[in-house]
Amino acid sequence: MDGKCTCGKIRYRLAARPLFVHCCHCRWCQRETGSAFVLNALIEASKVEVLECEPMAVATPSESGNGQIIHRCPDCHVALWSIYSGAGDRFLFVRVGTLLDPDACPPDIHIFTESKQPWVVLPEGVPAMPEYYRRSQYWPDWALERREAALAE
Repeated sequence: MDGKCTCGKIRYRLAARPLFVHCCHCRWCQRETGSAFVLNALIEASKVEVLECEPMAVATPSESGNGQIIHRCPDCHVALWSIYSGAGDRFLFVRVGTLLDPDACPPDIHIFTESKQPWVVLPEGVPAMPEYYRRSQYWPDWALERREAALAE
């Protein structure tokens, strides 16, 4: 899967299928995106190849207090992916909307739905959590195995 920023200066490629796709409804994500939620495709950093121009890393506060690093285009400032302190720098949370085919990454789970906008209707058949969740209960085995391999590197 390929992606880019709005101006096209940064182009990137996902060399593998994302491990899991979060649709986060927390107030922090609402504020950062100016929207009702964010769609993040979690993938190993080693599986993301920057094809043109390096994004700039912007340290941003987070609700946990540990912050996150948002990688943005230096020209149009679109957020391409984040590194969250809890996941570490071996994993990127790629903004699904920056993919050339965002339809290929529908959410696997909705998280922090306790703060979702009341007019957002969640689809049937997709798990929805009031807060976070246990990875071992929701991730497929292949994704858990890839995660463990990335942590072992």
